[in-house]
Amino acid sequence: MMIEARDLEQTYSSGGRPLTVLRQINLAIAPREFVAVMGPSGSGKTTLLGLLAGLDRPTRGVVRLDGDDLGSLSEDARARLRAEKVGFVFQTFQLMPTLTALENVLVPLELRGGANGAAAETRARQLLERVGLGDRLDHYPAQLSGGEQQRVGVARAFAAEPKVLLADEPTGSLDAETGRAVIDLLVELNRDAGTTLVLVTHDSALAARARRVIRIAGGTIVADTRTEGP
Repeated sequence: MMIEARDLEQTYSSGGRPLTVLRQINLAIAPREFVAVMGPSGSGKTTLLGLLAGLDRPTRGVVRLDGDDLGSLSEDARARLRAEKVGFVFQTFQLMPTLTALENVLVPLELRGGANGAAAETRARQLLERVGLGDRLDHYPAQLSGGEQQRVGVARAFAAEPKVLLADEPTGSLDAETGRAVIDLLVELNRDAGTTLVLVTHDSALAARARRVIRIAGGTIVADTRTEGP
């Protein structure tokens, strides 16, 4: 399995009292799967995504990413694992404002290392061209529309050829037409690169593009269904 979670629980302190956000989460996601995670606001979707990526440690339970037990790794080791194997697409884009579109896409390649400057820049240019931004390479985020910024985010997420791509409400701040275009890009790049895609959303039309839909309510999985997908 590419991602495994066993008996996950996440509890925080709120006003001096424990607040359990996730409880008894068990799931397994195979390589190349496209999974949508759905649920109302506050159901624990984003918390789950963070645990699957090793951005946070669970209060209880185990997460394995491509066979590695994240709980047994140091913070530095988890960061290296993410740099090598995980890409992210955020609702709020999370681009670096002082870097151009090209430079933003180069960031994960530079963090991973191993690619010379010319090869990394060639890949970054090719990805931006593929998402329709070949003429926006030298533009800064403030010079791009929301849809263009999200397309830069998609290109950046795929730059280091991750085994897993995690997307948190990637179309939540976009209009319907632009959102559909971004999802088309994610589906296309996921299919072509064979990347495991886990996408958090509250949009049922978007979730219908996935091959599997996991529904969370009150911090627990209440449904896990296969779909026909795109």
